[in-house]
Formats: sequence, C-alpha cells, structure tokens
Amino acid sequence: MAIGSPNITLMVKKISIMASMLMMGSFVTAPAIAMEESLDLPIAVQMYTMRDHGSTEEQFAAVNRAGVKAIETVGDHGVSAERMNELLETYDLDIIATHVGLDELRSESSEVVDFNKAVGNDTIVIPYLEEDARPDSASGWKELGKELGSMAEKLDKADMTLAYHNHDFEMQEYGDKTALELLFDASGPALKSEIDLAWVERAGLDPAEYVTRFDDRLFAVHAKDNAPQGEATKEGGFTSLGNGVLDWETILPAVEEAGAKWYIIEHDHPLDPEDVITVGNRFLKDNL
Repeated sequence: MAIGSPNITLMVKKISIMASMLMMGSFVTAPAIAMEESLDLPIAVQMYTMRDHGSTEEQFAAVNRAGVKAIETVGDHGVSAERMNELLETYDLDIIATHVGLDELRSESSEVVDFNKAVGNDTIVIPYLEEDARPDSASGWKELGKELGSMAEKLDKADMTLAYHNHDFEMQEYGDKTALELLFDASGPALKSEIDLAWVERAGLDPAEYVTRFDDRLFAVHAKDNAPQGEATKEGGFTSLGNGVLDWETILPAVEEAGAKWYIIEHDHPLDPEDVITVGNRFLKDNL
C-alpha cells in the first residue's frame, strides 16, 4: 500500500546525498535501493528498545546494521549535541522524535528545545505518566489535556511539535470515551498522538479501530506485538513484529488511513534487541 513520505527535512537530506553520489560517480545499485526504501517507508526505532545494548554508539551501530535510517531517542542519551550529531552522521541516522518526561518539560523546556534543535529534531513526545501523576477522574484527564495543549502551543511557536504516547491505563473509560480521548478533546489540535498499538490491544480495545479516533492528529504509532497469553514471560509478554497476536493485516491499512507519519519499532523488554529491530524492519518493509 502507498505510504506517506517522511518529513521534508529528512527527504531533502537523503536526496542531496544521492545527488552528490551521482556527481562523484560513486552511485551503485545497492545503496540506491536502500535509500529509496528509507524514503518510501517511514520506519524508525524507539531507542528505549536498545537501552541495554551497550553504549549509545553501539546502539546506533546496531540500528544501522538492522537497515533502519531513523530513530526516536530517549532524552539526550547522556551525550552532548555535538557528539550526538557525530554519531548520527557516522551511522547514517536521523532523529524523528524524542521521548521526554513531563516533569522535565515542565521545568526545563527551553533546554530540551535547544538540544533537540541542535540535533535536527522537531518533535517531543511525553512517553509515560508515573502513577502519582495519573488523573483518577474524567475532569482530571481534561485538566491534564488543557495543560498539555498549552504546552504544545508554546512549543509550536518554537517550531516544535508535542505528542503524547499511551500505555494501557489511558484506555480506562469514562462514559463513552477513554481517558486518552478526554485528554485530546481538551488539549486542542496542537497536541499530536503517538499510539502504542500493543498497549491498546492489552487494554482489550481494537487497535485498528482505535487509531481512527485520532485522524489528523496521529503523528506516529509504536509498532509492537504481544505474544500469545502466557508466552514470552521473560520479555514482558511482548514479541517481535508479526510473531504475536495483533492483526496486522487489518491494523496497518487503518494506521495509514488515519494519517500516521511514522511506524516506530519498539519492544519494552527484548532479550535480543538487535534481532527484534531487524525482524521488525523486515516485517514492516514486507507489509507496508
């Protein structure tokens, strides 16, 4: 199926590289195919998947070997912007988003913005709410939505986008809407969604239907699979894409129709992170 192109900055960068290779007479078939695939298929890796896979450089190298060209980082990975840019260039990667905690955004938003602009990223995602930060009522979710909407509007003025990533606790229903929907209804259009498909399924909802509730606001999905009940217990019940219970034949067309810009491979507790992202990349390339 046809997939929307990645962001313009990434596309221009890749086309520029290809043009330079042609001018130098060093353009060959294999890299050409790889670059074309990376342009047509907006696939990324959430680096939380790779957190136990050695140093930041070793993690980036593994993503490169897996054939993925884009990453979603977790904060600054403990390195300077200068060092991050060196690693991105070395391993031919682009940052398409980063996960930053709500408390950090509340207290250090200018520092977060400065770092991410320096490394070419324009999207910040709130990844998780600690238990004591989770509203326990419909009105509480609406109030949080208003706060995040205001935060998103301020970031928009700095040419940055704010998105919110769900787990299963946001699937709690208040009347005919989930907590996540109440949050987005109250936030206004500046806040975008990053829907974690596996967590939606774990909450007992249909991911293919649920993404349709966020048409025009769906920045990305976390492409993640749940193992059959009772399996993969050492990996938190998650498994590689295509090896689990999610109905990808139904989900992927629905995600495309909902307008997702990125398909981000993630596994919360992988025993072999590099294999997980390699299998995930192959699965998405075969099915998008």
